[in-house]
Amino acid sequence: QVQLVESGGGLVQAGGSLRLSCAASGRIFSFNPMGWYRQAPGKQRELVAVISRGNNINYADAVKGRFTISGDNAKNTVSLQMNSLKPGDTAVYYCYALVERDYWGQGTQVIVSS
Repeated sequence: QVQLVESGGGLVQAGGSLRLSCAASGRIFSFNPMGWYRQAPGKQRELVAVISRGNNINYADAVKGRFTISGDNAKNTVSLQMNSLKPGDTAVYYCYALVERDYWGQGTQVIVSS
């Protein structure tokens, strides 16, 4: 079993920044992929960024150049620095880990006002 606990999120004006963090506990190792997905109202959950073995990183095209994902293997944490936020980034953001199956955090709301 793996538990994921998110922190961060909130309300910010367009152009502002937020930082999300996720702490993983349980049977998880440094080589397990971790990352972030988001789900806007009325839309499907979508990939934001994932970091995996060897610091291999994938970003959604919509966030490239604005968001940065980083991981701390020693602490089993993953963070998402979000800069130049846009109203279109408004969504519930979910921490994700792949450890034999998908695990999800409870979600944290990000609202970007215009």
